[in-house]
Amino acid sequence: MSAPTGNAARFAAVPISGGGTPADEWLRRQHPFPSLPLDQCPGLVVVAPHPDDETLGFGATACAVAARGVDVHTVIATDGGAAWPGLSAFEQARLEESRRGESQTAAAVLGLPVPVFLGLPDGRLTENESRLAEILTEILAGRPEGTWCAATWRGDGHPDHEVVGRAAAVATSRTGAVLLEYPIWMWHWARPGDDAVPWQSAVQMVADPVAVHRKREAVASFRSQLESDAGREPILPPYVLERLDRVGEVVFQ
Repeated sequence: MSAPTGNAARFAAVPISGGGTPADEWLRRQHPFPSLPLDQCPGLVVVAPHPDDETLGFGATACAVAARGVDVHTVIATDGGAAWPGLSAFEQARLEESRRGESQTAAAVLGLPVPVFLGLPDGRLTENESRLAEILTEILAGRPEGTWCAATWRGDGHPDHEVVGRAAAVATSRTGAVLLEYPIWMWHWARPGDDAVPWQSAVQMVADPVAVHRKREAVASFRSQLESDAGREPILPPYVLERLDRVGEVVFQ
């Protein structure tokens, strides 16, 4: 799949507080996607921009793959300290610690190893794109041939998400790993049939009910993003979680 033009402007134009495209609209108007059998996965590396994206976008699939005895590794680019603007250095450090702990808890619920945290600056991944591509290349070069690399979609709208997708695309092209790009915020700002989305390359990841249930439990671990704090609205309101849960895990390959 060729790299799409970034959709940061599309994402910025649809405030999270406005709700975005409802889950019912996706389920009513979107044609079913073909499925990708999990027994084709020889190994899996999940790459996320922030602690929680790995679970929101690919948690059920990672859980189901790991349950088959396949080696699964999670790499998280930033510690998520810039979730809200204007935090003091102390507040940011405390948030980063919380978010790392939340991802570790979620991984345990999903039956996955502890994630690797790269500690790159949240909100400034564009400045570190080449470095991230090098790190991912190193990680993937040591994995079995045909390893799946699941990363946020290059057109997802959030700049950090798009950087991770581009870096993963470079790394997979260098190593022969198989790139799968999972959207998260696309479901918020896009519409069914949207020309900005490569629907022709979309596949549905089908995990068993146990994995789906564990994902829901794992998502609940991210309290720093689910709850308001000092008057700040939650980053992940209930309708965002409901939409992701109902549309399931889709990737572009």
